Parts: sequence; structure tokens; C-alpha cells
Amino acid sequence: MTLIKSISGIRGTIGGKVGDNLTPVDAVKFASAYGTWLKKYIGKEKITVVVGRDARISGPMIHNLVVNTLIGLGIDVIDLGLSTTPTVEVAVPLEKAEGGIILTASHNPKQWNALKLLNEKGEFLNGEEGLKILEIAEAEAFDFSDVDDLGAIMINDAYMDIHIDEVLNLPLVDVDAVKAAKFKVVVDGVNSSGGIIIPRLLELMGVEVVELYCEPNGHFPHNPEPLKEHLTDISELVVKEKADLGIVVDPDVDRLAFICEDGEMFGEEYTLVACADYVLSKTPGNTVSNMSSSRALRDVTNAHNGSYEASAVGEVNVVELMKKNNAVIGGEGNGGIIYPELHYGRDSLVGVALFLTHLANKKMTVSALRASYPEYYMSKNKIELTPQIDVDAILVAMTEKYKNEDITTIDGVKIDFSENWVHLRKSNTEPIIRIYTEAASQEKADTLALRIIDEIKTIAGI
Repeated sequence: MTLIKSISGIRGTIGGKVGDNLTPVDAVKFASAYGTWLKKYIGKEKITVVVGRDARISGPMIHNLVVNTLIGLGIDVIDLGLSTTPTVEVAVPLEKAEGGIILTASHNPKQWNALKLLNEKGEFLNGEEGLKILEIAEAEAFDFSDVDDLGAIMINDAYMDIHIDEVLNLPLVDVDAVKAAKFKVVVDGVNSSGGIIIPRLLELMGVEVVELYCEPNGHFPHNPEPLKEHLTDISELVVKEKADLGIVVDPDVDRLAFICEDGEMFGEEYTLVACADYVLSKTPGNTVSNMSSSRALRDVTNAHNGSYEASAVGEVNVVELMKKNNAVIGGEGNGGIIYPELHYGRDSLVGVALFLTHLANKKMTVSALRASYPEYYMSKNKIELTPQIDVDAILVAMTEKYKNEDITTIDGVKIDFSENWVHLRKSNTEPIIRIYTEAASQEKADTLALRIIDEIKTIAGI
């Protein structure tokens, strides 16, 4: 299961056999399917697509294949080159393009890559659209252009700077307040494009930057998912440098985590909580996060007299509910901030700018800010899947076992107990079952997780 086809795109490991891994043939096939769908969906004679990539080793190869496939379909390409997921999302509407493709496997290790597909708003495709593209790919129903109608490439390497300018021009981003605070920050860019764009943003906000792993060579120095166990180097460097905080992003810069001045994790779940606290204090309103995110956002939203709702996991689901509820901010508990004032996509740059403004206004340390929020602890676990495991049967059995509790089944199974909760779901991006729990202490969250894992293993016979 190293090639995963889903409604949000195609993701896989480089090399191997066609159809089993993300090979050049698979990259061409799915770029062809997307371009073919786009031509039918838009119905215009001339179509433009924005393409950008993170710094993965396989990036240039996949990038060239995808760009030239689109040209072969008669589609014009605005090539951003090395970029970030939110930068491409910002570029699509600014360029009045009909779509966008980001070449990144997000937090997955270096052997992975993926095609993330966008609509004309610079937002991820919905389920129906993604399904249609999968059908076109399966049928290989492509119609390429003749030699006089091939597309053209326009290279635009200015969009990381344009993206930064768009963020700094937001009314709630107070550059003067941040400059006056004279922050010193350590940045871990995991040797991808975040190593370029985050230091650049910080320097324009008057922040002293200490760079760690900011060379965009695609050789990730640690597991690129911004979790505590992967971030010992930056935690130590923050203390050594006497920095005010540390900033960590994933390879495509849509997930954001902070390190407190004492080297402790701020908690990726609390990235959204802190940013929402600031935004709600200036622009009261509603918030949305997914079902696997902390209850702390609900508590903070209620404190600002707003309304909180939870969506199914997945950015497209969060965005859909945010629009429905007119949320002023939302996102995912994995450190993904969605601020509609700029665009409907997870954006670490927006998160950094809002957080630093909030911190400057509060005039307190990062650890003190963290201590001011409701205290919840999460345990995030996973069980590796084998073809023999029937995930749906497991979820049905767990639903039956806990039928007397508050259960939600719009995305896997979420069981809300009075003092804690557990969310079980099959990952869309990896061959695993995710088991998320949250409780009033880490010990309680871990204990609940271990109990649930044991119950799942018993049901599955493993």
C-alpha cells in the first residue's frame, strides 16, 4: 500500500512498479486525469494551472513530468518552482488561474511524494470532483493537444515574497508591535521550503532568526512530522540560544508547531487555540476544527461568546463547515491554521504572524501564554494495517461496544465520554488506523489510548 489514491490526490513512494508506487508513469497518468477533468469542468478554451513543489529530492523529477503533461494537454502553466502549499493556494486566485497542483507529500518521509489538487479558488477539490478524476485516470480517458495547441510555461519565482506581503498586510498582523517586542526565534525548516519562507517572513517582522535545518535540499534531518519526539534538536537550541520561542513547520509549510522558551512543546493542538484566541478577541465570531482536535478550541471560542463546531477530518471538510458557519478562523489540531481573511487553506505563515502579534500584545512568555489556556492532553497513536485487517468491521464493533456513550460516526468513530474522548479512523494518507485520545492529564490520555488499542487488537485478532 505505497500508492494511495484518494479524493484529495495521489500519494506514494518513489520507485518500484507502476500502479504500486508513485512512478513517473503514475505521475503522468494522474496529472493527465486532473488536466482532462479541468478542461471539461471549466469548459474554457484556454486554461491555466499554477504548479509548485516542496524541496523533496524527487521534487524536480515529478515537477517536470507534471508540468510537461499539462502542456501536452494544451494547458498553460505558471511554474512557481520551489514553493509551499499555502503559497500555491494564494497564487491560484491572484493569477486568475483555473487550478493548481502542489507536489508534496506534506509530513511524510523523504521517499514519498504526492500530487495535491486545487480548484480555481485555490482550495482542495471536494469528494465528488476527486472521484471523477480517479475515474478518468482509471479509464485513461485522455485527449492530448496537437502540436499547434500545446500549452506554455510561465516561470514566476516571486510568489513566496508575494505570499509574505499578503500576510503582513492583514489588518490583524501588527508588524510594529512584533518589531518592538524584539523577539529571538529558532526556526526548524526541516530542510524544505519552510527554511526559506519562514525566516524571510520573520526578518520582515523585525525578529532575530536562528536557523536550524533551513537548507532546502530535501534531506530531512528528522521525521518531518512536527511531533515532540522528532524535535529534540530545536528544543535544545531554543534553550541554548536563550530564544523567546522555536518555530517548526513541515516540508510544505501548512503545519505549524511552537517550542516554548524553556524548550518544552507549546503543543501542536494549541497553535490553533492561541491564534483563535487572538483573532476572536479582535473579531468575535465562530470557529471550526476537525473531530480529532482538542476541546480547548471549543472552550476558548465559548469564552469569546462564539460558537464552535467539529467537522470530519480533512481540510476540505473543515473549510466546508467554516463557510457554512461563517467561522472567522479554523483549522486542524495538527497545527494547521485556516484564516479566511487571506484564504481557505492551512497556512503556517498566517499562523506565525498572528501568534507573534498575540504574544507581543500579551507581553508574556510563550510558556505563560500556554499556561493561560484550558489544560488538555492528547495521545496520538496508530496501528499499522495489513490487508487481512477489516477496518470497517473493527469500527462497527467499537460502535456497538460503546453504544451507550455519545458517538459520532461522520468520520470513523468518535466516542465522547464526560471527561475525555477517543477518535478512531482510517487514515486517508497512510496505511494505518489512527487512535486519538484526549483527557485532563497525559497519563489519563495514554491509559485510555492503550485500553482502546488493546480492545481493537482483540477484535482484529492481532
